[in-house]
Amino acid sequence: GDYLVTIEEKSKATFLRVYTNWRCMSAGSSRVCVRMVGHKMEESYSETLKEQMSVVEMPLSDPPLCISCCPVNGDLLVGCRNKLVMFCLKYLVINQNLTVLDFERSLILHIDNLIPAEVAFCARHIAITTELDVLILKLELVQQSTDRAEQCAYRVSTLEKPVNRGSSTRTLQLELDDFIICQKPVELLGEESKLCEIPITLESTELPTEDTKHFQVQYLLFRRFTPDQSPFGFCEETKLHSVQLLPVYQTAHKETEDKRELLSLFCFFSLPHVGYLYSVGKVVELISTYQYSEKSEQAVLTPQFLHVITSENLQCFTVRCSAAAARDEDPYIDTTLKACPPVSLDVCTLRMQLFIGPRAICHFKKHIILLTKADTEDITERRKPTRRMLSVKADSIKSRTNSESEPGWNLYIINTVSTIQLYREMVDYSRTYENVKTESCIHLLSEAHLLVRAAIMDPHFLKSDEKEELLRAFRESCAFLGDCYSRFDTKDYHLALPYYRMSGLSMSEVLKRLASEGAEMQTYEKGLIFYLTHSLNEDLDEELSKESANKVLQIFYLADPGQLPHILCSPCMTNVCPLTAVNYLQKIEKTMPSVVLTLTKAFMALKMGDLMVYEHEMDSYKETILACGFIGQPKLLRQHKEGIVMPTEFAVHLKEMQPGLLVAATVALHENSKIDLEEANTFFKMLCSDSENTIPQLLVDFWEALLVVCSQEEILQELLLRVTSQYVWRISKQQLPETKPLKTTEDLINSCNHFGLIFPWVTFIMSVGSPSDKDYCEDISKLQSLLCSQSINIASALPVLEPLTEAGNTGLTIRVLCNTRLGKYEEAIDQLLKRCPAAAVLYAQHELNDDNRPLWWNKLLPELCKRIRLTGNDCPVLISSLKETLSVVAMELELRDLLNLLPEDGTAAFFLPYLLHCSQRKLLT
Repeated sequence: GDYLVTIEEKSKATFLRVYTNWRCMSAGSSRVCVRMVGHKMEESYSETLKEQMSVVEMPLSDPPLCISCCPVNGDLLVGCRNKLVMFCLKYLVINQNLTVLDFERSLILHIDNLIPAEVAFCARHIAITTELDVLILKLELVQQSTDRAEQCAYRVSTLEKPVNRGSSTRTLQLELDDFIICQKPVELLGEESKLCEIPITLESTELPTEDTKHFQVQYLLFRRFTPDQSPFGFCEETKLHSVQLLPVYQTAHKETEDKRELLSLFCFFSLPHVGYLYSVGKVVELISTYQYSEKSEQAVLTPQFLHVITSENLQCFTVRCSAAAARDEDPYIDTTLKACPPVSLDVCTLRMQLFIGPRAICHFKKHIILLTKADTEDITERRKPTRRMLSVKADSIKSRTNSESEPGWNLYIINTVSTIQLYREMVDYSRTYENVKTESCIHLLSEAHLLVRAAIMDPHFLKSDEKEELLRAFRESCAFLGDCYSRFDTKDYHLALPYYRMSGLSMSEVLKRLASEGAEMQTYEKGLIFYLTHSLNEDLDEELSKESANKVLQIFYLADPGQLPHILCSPCMTNVCPLTAVNYLQKIEKTMPSVVLTLTKAFMALKMGDLMVYEHEMDSYKETILACGFIGQPKLLRQHKEGIVMPTEFAVHLKEMQPGLLVAATVALHENSKIDLEEANTFFKMLCSDSENTIPQLLVDFWEALLVVCSQEEILQELLLRVTSQYVWRISKQQLPETKPLKTTEDLINSCNHFGLIFPWVTFIMSVGSPSDKDYCEDISKLQSLLCSQSINIASALPVLEPLTEAGNTGLTIRVLCNTRLGKYEEAIDQLLKRCPAAAVLYAQHELNDDNRPLWWNKLLPELCKRIRLTGNDCPVLISSLKETLSVVAMELELRDLLNLLPEDGTAAFFLPYLLHCSQRKLLT
């Protein structure tokens, strides 16, 4: 709200007044309207408010001692003896052309035995100071239904203690009149602050409506200090001053440009020689302590600085608000992607300016307003030390001295130095420490970085004229910090990586900054190695020039030779000189041999076109060891460019010369979580230059090899469906694989549990099939082998198998296998008797066992008799099958049961041998 609130004295009476529309006075209008707070204005009367200043009288039952306005919503808090009164800012819409500011007294906080010296109010947080105590509270919204019960209970519990304390105080009062009582210093944070024994009772004073808010008190911080003591006596001037709550808002973005969302909240208060800055947002904790060179009079906190006045100086200190707020905004800021100077970083004194007799200070935008009095001997009554808290006698407030006739008062408006200018000065000053490489350089650059970060977090940043310059300064400060952490011997060397990333510099630009140091460096610090290692191991779309790549090669050879094989496999190192790389690798191999190093040497030899060296290196280990070696560095085979998996030259060569090794290596990568199934699919498709819709044989080889070792059921079923789909597609399209498969059906049956032995009845059906199927017998036999195992989920595979259901004998075997796996034996028997009756008995011998044994006489025997009856004696295959079936049934059934099964129109001579056999078996048993 655009208003001015004052505490005024007249005729020994104290008044609280609010001035609204006060800009009319500066525009030349002398008209003034006086009204009471909450007074309802008539339409005709209120029209005149446009052109005149309004004075709003705010009556209080007790004299106001201190005031504070909330910077977030404009509400007003007034401190009186033993209570705080909260006024809510309201906007009264008189008509469409006129809106008037007004207030409503909404809440009273009754605090027994407390005389507030200062208060601060922000976003329902309240900070109260007496001469030696600080109490920070938060008004929490509660549900209306439970509010009354909780509030009543809270009022009762908090009113009990003061009664006891008051009685004990009255008892001791006469005895302690001439003593100063000093209580023990205390600091209570968070939940512990409830133990401060300062009771608070809430009294709602606004008219109850549906929108009425109900609060309860949450204690955040209580701190009690003791007066300074020295051998020369007791110092009564020790008292707190300058309590302040400072809000920090979310960093503005284009979509939230006109909105301010509170992010963090900080509380500052000060003793004469030391100041304290606390974070009171998500966590209550002490952030910084400020030691003054001399006694302070007053201080004012901003997001960038702390300004303090003493008897002769205006001092400026750095603050850590932006560092704490940055972590509130992004809890993951301290990672390899982002960084921010720590909150615990020691504060600095930036400037100290001489003034004669500073008395009061405040801050507005980019200005410091300073009130001074030339005669330093005359100290106003308001700042005189009293013993109001220390002595039980002093229980009244002294009136202020009328200073209208006093000479020597001056008002200064000081323009603060722009953020950019101060940033430049701090960077220039840090260069004095650059050559000695001390922590002081990092400290100064961290201060400069936080200065710029605080300016960027300002809600008005997007509309600032310095916006682009501040963003450039932010990136530049990140680059400077990256330089420090990469070149200095510091325990926080890992911060080089996130700061360089935030700077927006490419790896080539970082290397150029390194080269700009002049003389050739022979030693390289951990920070630079850490940055280069992480940058090269990630899939960056940046190719270093030959000169830069060779420089990186030299750096790692000197600083961390063990990383050299891994560094050379980075896509960024594509332009490195392979001969130089091989020479370095040969030197390292003498002390640190490894399979990865050998593979890297082979890779470099391949780049040079030296196949003799390549073959020599590849022959150093067995193929299985080489396949496992790729696990140590997958980038030997595949790299990511612009988010796409790309095969390397090494992989292309292996595809032509050693496809088995390539497949085995890819399987090893998958099983060690170095490549997932989709990436492997893309890899082989890119490698074989096939379109997205076609499946190269090498990919099918990979799937088949992965089935051998895969143990995850979800991936297993996915693989089984994929190979099944590919077999079906090639059989139905009569498409031969473009390369010879690495494994035959027999190889897969011998090595993989998911490929089963092909059933005899399947083999029999295929033996009487059409010659055309023989061209694709390998795919057919692999598919049949899969279906003969128990691994694949038949229900899921049915849609995939659909194209083959009518494909001759192959389709017949597929349908019968599926029905068998689904438990549909009767349908399977019908299909066989219809298409290949000669295989029916073979099928029954293999499948109709145990619980399915009754199907011999309940299904197969009746069906054979039925079909023979229809065809007569012209089908010897059916008659032969019937004989074999009767032989089995005669061994299983009783004579009477067998007789009941025989057809009534059958020839007795045909069935008699089986009846005799059944009868003899019965006699023998």
